[in-house]
Amino acid sequence: MKKYKSIRFFNDRVSFLLNYQSMFVFISLLAVTMAVFIMSIGLGELKINPLRVLQVIFGIGSDRDRLIIQSFRMPRSIIALLVGMGLAVAGGILQGIIRNPLASPDIIGITGGAAVAVVCFLAIFSDATHSLTVSIKWMPVAAFIGATLTAYLVYFLSWKKGVSPIRLVLIGIGIATLMKSLTTLMITLGPIYHATQVNIWITGSVSAATWENVSILAPWISLFIIIAMVYARNINLQELGDDVATGLGGNVQRQRFTLLTISTALIGGSVAFSGGISFIGLMAPHMARRLVGSSYGALLPISALLGGILVMLADLFGRTFFSPLEIPAGVFTASIGAPYFIYLLVKSRKK
Repeated sequence: MKKYKSIRFFNDRVSFLLNYQSMFVFISLLAVTMAVFIMSIGLGELKINPLRVLQVIFGIGSDRDRLIIQSFRMPRSIIALLVGMGLAVAGGILQGIIRNPLASPDIIGITGGAAVAVVCFLAIFSDATHSLTVSIKWMPVAAFIGATLTAYLVYFLSWKKGVSPIRLVLIGIGIATLMKSLTTLMITLGPIYHATQVNIWITGSVSAATWENVSILAPWISLFIIIAMVYARNINLQELGDDVATGLGGNVQRQRFTLLTISTALIGGSVAFSGGISFIGLMAPHMARRLVGSSYGALLPISALLGGILVMLADLFGRTFFSPLEIPAGVFTASIGAPYFIYLLVKSRKK
């Protein structure tokens, strides 16, 4: 039986290979994602069984169930799913173009740069009553600018006749520390001196999610993930090294610029509405590689589903395990991701 099937459109102008094993993994993970989503919006202080959750989703549930799910839980779970997908795909892209398995938006400071931009945005455009004077729709743009500037700063400082993986990680850690200091400074000096709430946001939480947030983030994340899928074959070229990629006809610098911009757009949108949820961009691509290999045509969609599952589970654990206390989702992702990062760092040094 063939492992691949060729799919062609528009008189062979658009084509791609479909891997049957990767498709099976994708469908399986899609089913898991739907199950986790239903579980996420059904569990809480008031438990709602999956059948009643499905009734609400299809518009035939009771008024009480609709109020709880549609007004409070569903926007939060959707934001968690979108954020996880965005950070996972961004992490996969970074690992590909930098050719460094340790690359992750939070580890090399890009998430921190987006966080600085968001806190500056809130500080500059807040009035005396802590209300925004401009539309919240501009917040992902501010986060995108912060993430982009930080990404190019890390890459520029890491360059010395090429980018060494260890040098990039060390410089990224330094930049991340600097961004954290700048964020703390802005919290202290700005008119949004609600340190506890802002610190929860920096740790990473989707507790403040609303349908307005969903309406802004959903098209942003969906658009750039689709663009990332289109450019997936260019990431495969980037992993071969600059000389080989150029020899195969790739415009390395232009492709790298485009891919880095896509990555920072995904990071910026995610950070704008969830804060600094860490290590998703590191863990999800590594998990995806174990399932489908290193071809980015399959790795990116699998990473997206795994990232969404991880963030939804982290948010679910945070609001149910210690009820009535609520723990930010970023605490759970960090508690798993930090040991995993140390393991990868030790493994990389041995190589």
